[in-house]
Amino acid sequence: MASNTTDNSQQRPRQRNGPPPPRRQGRNAPPRYQPQHQTTTATTQAPQEKKKPVFVKVDQLKPGTSGHTLTVKVVNQTSVPQKANAASSHLRPNRISECLVGDETASILFTARNDQVDLMKPGATVNLRNAKIDMFKGSMRLAVDKWGRVEVTEPADITVKEDNNLSLVEYELVNVEE
Repeated sequence: MASNTTDNSQQRPRQRNGPPPPRRQGRNAPPRYQPQHQTTTATTQAPQEKKKPVFVKVDQLKPGTSGHTLTVKVVNQTSVPQKANAASSHLRPNRISECLVGDETASILFTARNDQVDLMKPGATVNLRNAKIDMFKGSMRLAVDKWGRVEVTEPADITVKEDNNLSLVEYELVNVEE
């Protein structure tokens, strides 16, 4: 016969004295905040020095690299036509232009997007900060995304070496098995 009463010898005794039991750590547990001590770190530490950018030449660019800072001259600019069904109709259209840029060592195609198109006029000298190399159909393209910057600088006397175009070199991805 089953009884609704429970056997007291099998129950765990309740802790009435001492600290409460530790809280359950799970997915829904509230975060524990540590008190922050009021300290002034600005007076105890010296301001961190900014590193000077290291300018590279165009012939030093390799596939798959990023973080380049270089000064180049724009040789020409070609607008890329937008496809009719490339994006949704409610999004603003992207302007894309391919520009041949270079310095005295080599030249490469630069993909300019949106506001960058207005800065890349033929004959202009520009600084590209945090530029990266994108691979497009097996060839290298230089690009600056939202983390980089394109700045028009004072005109420099740069004779672009157009016969060493790095975008004409075709690369092939090879898997190396060891």
